[in-house]
Amino acid sequence: MAYANPDALVSAQWLAEHLGEPGLMVVDATWFPAAAPRDAAVEYEIAHIPGAVYFDIDEIADSGTDLPHMLPDAETFAAKVGALGIGDEDRVVVYDANGGFMAAARVWWMFRVFGHQRVAMLDGGFTKWRKEIGTIEKDTVRPEAKTFTVRTPDGKANARLFRLFDQVHANLDAGAELVVDARNAKRFAGDAPEPWPVDRLGHIPDSVNLPFSDLMDPMNDYVMRSAEEITEAVEAAGLNSDRPIVATCGSGVTAAILALGLHLIGREDIAVYDGSWAEWGSRDDAPTETGSAST
Repeated sequence: MAYANPDALVSAQWLAEHLGEPGLMVVDATWFPAAAPRDAAVEYEIAHIPGAVYFDIDEIADSGTDLPHMLPDAETFAAKVGALGIGDEDRVVVYDANGGFMAAARVWWMFRVFGHQRVAMLDGGFTKWRKEIGTIEKDTVRPEAKTFTVRTPDGKANARLFRLFDQVHANLDAGAELVVDARNAKRFAGDAPEPWPVDRLGHIPDSVNLPFSDLMDPMNDYVMRSAEEITEAVEAAGLNSDRPIVATCGSGVTAAILALGLHLIGREDIAVYDGSWAEWGSRDDAPTETGSAST
């Protein structure tokens, strides 16, 4: 069983063979939560894939909210991505230091939200690159700015690919969409703390749990699992209904792994709840549940 959309992933070997070609832009999207003892920008300066530019999800974000790395408006995204030297015709390959879940998959999703389809994630990320290829460089890459155009029907973020709080809240009664939580089972159940300052633990009522790591191979640098394995994980989590899917997580980062994994096996009816638990768990008007998922 092959991926339905194989162009969403590239291997380290493929990237090595195409590195430096005109129109190929490599993006380092490494990010760590504030509590982590690592600084992604510093690590980029020390070592990155040759030619890679640094994409900071906390900087290319909505500056008008206290929520972490929320989607910026289309004008801001276009301006900041263009300043990185990424243009309309470029093919973008995104990676991070943790295989894709910190936060290459989110940046892959962001490009698609703003209408750029020529984007892929590097399977296994920087770790796989260093093991298989090894070539790195240091210091900041500063290419010449290009024009980046948001290519969506209305020139804004594609509303089909993301959800806001009011939409997810309304779905509690409507039940038209299936909410799928990418956090681990303990966080989903409310038995483990969150990395964000929230008032409550647990999950959105009637949501199901599909940890992002079930779609990746933690023993092999977090490469994406095969189409068969992803399909099995999806079915085991109870994602068998015809309802569109809304992926959620702690702050909208690992939810994008679900979006990528489902895209790989041909599901296109999936959106990401941008605020995720960082927002839901901090609002008094957001009901919560605890305990394990029932599928």
